[in-house]
Amino acid sequence: MSKAIITVVGKDTVGIIAKVCTYLAENQINILDISQTIVQGYFNMMMIVDVSKTEKTFGAIGGELEEIGDTLGVKVKCQREEIFTKMHRI
Repeated sequence: MSKAIITVVGKDTVGIIAKVCTYLAENQINILDISQTIVQGYFNMMMIVDVSKTEKTFGAIGGELEEIGDTLGVKVKCQREEIFTKMHRI
């Protein structure tokens, strides 16, 4: 299994979860765990996903998720699990 971490941060608006999750489903990316909060109008979501069954490259997935974020006015980042873990280990 190849895992990735997807984070979404920005001003809350209608459809953020729907657009991101629709993209993932259309690309055979399974959500393994998800957490989301809204604090004083700001949206924050973190997902752990399985990208082993998608046919797209990791770079394409990241770029397309960033484009979705741009249309929604939020920042979407997709990182490989091992890189995310090493970056946040201090």
